[in-house]
Amino acid sequence: MTVQLPAPDETLRMVAVHAHPDDESSKGAGTTARYAREGAQVTVITCTGGERGDILNPRLRDDPTLTPEVMPAVRRREMATAQEILGVDHEWLGFVDSGLPEGDPMPALPEGSFATLPVEEAAAPLVEALRRLRPHVLTTYDENGGYPHPDHIQTNRVSLAAFDLAADPDFAPELGEPWAVPKLYYINGFHRQRFSAVARHMRAAGTPHEELEQMLQRLDESTDRVLTTRIDVREFLGVRDDALRAHATQVDPDGPFFRISHDVETEAWGTEDYELHISRIGVKLPEQDLFAGLRHESVEARP
Repeated sequence: MTVQLPAPDETLRMVAVHAHPDDESSKGAGTTARYAREGAQVTVITCTGGERGDILNPRLRDDPTLTPEVMPAVRRREMATAQEILGVDHEWLGFVDSGLPEGDPMPALPEGSFATLPVEEAAAPLVEALRRLRPHVLTTYDENGGYPHPDHIQTNRVSLAAFDLAADPDFAPELGEPWAVPKLYYINGFHRQRFSAVARHMRAAGTPHEELEQMLQRLDESTDRVLTTRIDVREFLGVRDDALRAHATQVDPDGPFFRISHDVETEAWGTEDYELHISRIGVKLPEQDLFAGLRHESVEARP
């Protein structure tokens, strides 16, 4: 396998794979906004249209115009606005949202929805995108999906499959020339260490955050994933929030997430965090840059 490293004057490229429109603004948005503004080519790829997402903004729940028939178009408009705010490129894989099944017994997922598809079949359009975009870094969710939504878990499976298949010259040559992505990261944004640091800071300031304190009771720090890479996003918290609010049907603008001030986030934590899951180049951990090891020509590719 040949890993092509960027030339000294080559634009660095990143692809962030997400399950639904709005995920790109709640998971790693500060990172993508930062790299885009620093001159990297950043492409968000959304696997589904988010058609089955509930209306979570209480101001819009009773809006008679937001019928199931119009929701696909609404989600596309919201995504276009968020994309512009983040300053990234965006592509749809075109799969249908599986929804979040509830009940006992759990109902079956809708036939033909993203999470029901064979992994290699669902990975094929992502393989084409990786071969065409030739990213140096790929970000996605961990094997639990970040949280156990079937589309998030499928996103992990599809991303890992595409990471391998895109580099395989024997797989679907009609999808483009093989491309071996040098580094694959899991987005690691929701972990107890971060929430605990923010809660302690607010407690010490005399402004405890009730919902955050309740969340901490349900989280076990021993289950936190390894933090290999922390990206300073303190200057991009406002961009992140604006992009998230652009998904108006999905976000409560007065919700607990927005009641944590940027000053608190900056002082208590200030980074978006990642787990380097696979690297095809030599690395030195911990990192403060997803492109670490890719910014100069002296890097040695792993055999």
